[in-house]
Parts: sequence; C-alpha cells; structure tokens
Amino acid sequence: MELGLVGLGKMGGNMRERIRRAGHTVIGYDRNADVADVHSLEELVGKLSAPRVVWVMVPAGEPTQSTVDQLAELLEPGDVVVDGGNSRWTDDEKHAEQLAARGIGFVDCGVSGGVWGLENGYALMYGGEAADVAKVQPVFDALKPEGDFGSVHAGKVGAGHFAKMVHNGIEYAMMQAYAEGWELLEKVDSVENVREVFRSWQEGTVIRSWLLDLAVNALDDDEHLDGLRGYAQDSGEGRWTVEAAIDNAVPLPAITASLFARFASRQDDSPQMKMIAALRNQFGGHAVEKK
Repeated sequence: MELGLVGLGKMGGNMRERIRRAGHTVIGYDRNADVADVHSLEELVGKLSAPRVVWVMVPAGEPTQSTVDQLAELLEPGDVVVDGGNSRWTDDEKHAEQLAARGIGFVDCGVSGGVWGLENGYALMYGGEAADVAKVQPVFDALKPEGDFGSVHAGKVGAGHFAKMVHNGIEYAMMQAYAEGWELLEKVDSVENVREVFRSWQEGTVIRSWLLDLAVNALDDDEHLDGLRGYAQDSGEGRWTVEAAIDNAVPLPAITASLFARFASRQDDSPQMKMIAALRNQFGGHAVEKK
C-alpha cells in the first residue's frame, strides 16, 4: 500500500525504513529537506492515490494540531489520518471530530520501540473505527514485531494513546525501582561488583526484562554512571497518567512516586529538605548542614 509519513526524526525515519522493507511505498515529508522525499504536505498528498493514509509523527500539542489542520484542508472524504506521536488522548477526540466533519477518518496509535524498533519492531496500540483501522492495517502489520503479539486495536478513538500513556506510567515505576535498587547496592561496602549483580539478574529471575538489559548496557558503558548528571526529564505522559488516575479515583502510588522522583532530580538543593532539616533540628536537636 501507499503511505504518507509526516515527521522523519529518530522514530519516523526508522519507521519509514521498516515499512519500506515490508514492500510498501512510503512518501515522507519533514521540515528537514535532507531527509524528506517531498517538500510540502501539498506535494505529499498529491503523490498518494485515494483513499489516502497519512501518518503523523510530530511532537504532541501545537505541531500535531497544525499538521492536522493542514491535512483537513488537503485530504478528501474516505482518507485517514493516523496520529502516531505522543498526543494526549483528549486531543485525539478533538482531532477525530474535526476530521469527521470533512469525511476524513482518524486513528490514534501509541508507538513503543524507540531506536530499537527498526530491527525489533514496534509495539502498537491503536484506537478508532474498525473501517479506518482496516485501511491502516497493512502498515500496522509491517511495523509490529514478529509473532502473534505486539499490536492491538485497543478500542475507540483515544484508546491507543491512553493505553500508551499507561504503558509509559508503568515504565516510569519500573525504571525507578531499578534505579533505587542500584543506588542501594552502590551505597554498601559489602557489594563490590554492582554491575555484575545486575547482569546476574538477566537470567532466571522474576525481575528480568528489557529494561534490565538496557541497564546492564548502560553500566557496561560507564560502570558507576560517573559521567551522568542525576537529572531526569519527563515526557508528560507520566503526568497525564497520574491525572487520569485522579479523574477515575484509581490509586497509583508507585507510578505517582516515580514521577515525583523525577521532579526531585531537578533540584540541586531541595527546598523541602531544608524545611525537614530545620524541623528535625527544632524538635530533636539534630544537626543541620550550613551552606
């Protein structure tokens, strides 16, 4: 089949290659002319045969909204837009309504796989009407990992990005658990080879995972992570997961704590810890450290 792909960054560029390897035609557009196949959205749409499928892989928020606005003007009834970025599920509902007014279908797709997806395949979670999903199915089949799993029609519009959001929330908590365990192992004198302890967990343990494999890779590159600053950004999906939990009265203590731990990582001198130190000094005479 033919696919228009908007956004050819680290993820989009590799996805274009994997889809092409499966025998499909991909016409890619990116603001970076060095990687683009065409020089405008108008040219991209003009090169596709109806019914068209255009997959959007640009940052969430205004970049996605602007792209959807332009495609709404360029596409025709029966065409389908897929948002494969990290958009919030509530935006999906707006985009679906906006495009439906012009007879254009919409599918949201959460994509996981990162820089390894080209070779290993991408886990896909998508939402939308069955008829619209069917038009994109050959691309889903090309992108997914080999085997029976790794791809799911999660439900109606918004379900794909909601599922990917929860996936990322779980990822936050899993990474935090590995990080806390690593710090404790590094802290004690009795454990002399933390990296090899992590490596030993890769076989036969209940905590073995791809994330653990990646942790071992990182420790092989820099055994004590001395070259890194203890600062972790968040993409926004962890926040959205916690907000959704509040809206639905679902307790998520581990995921919430992992998100707050990332906030703490950005404080060189925690204001909260200043107050805790002051209170401990006041009620117990505990020592405080002065600047």
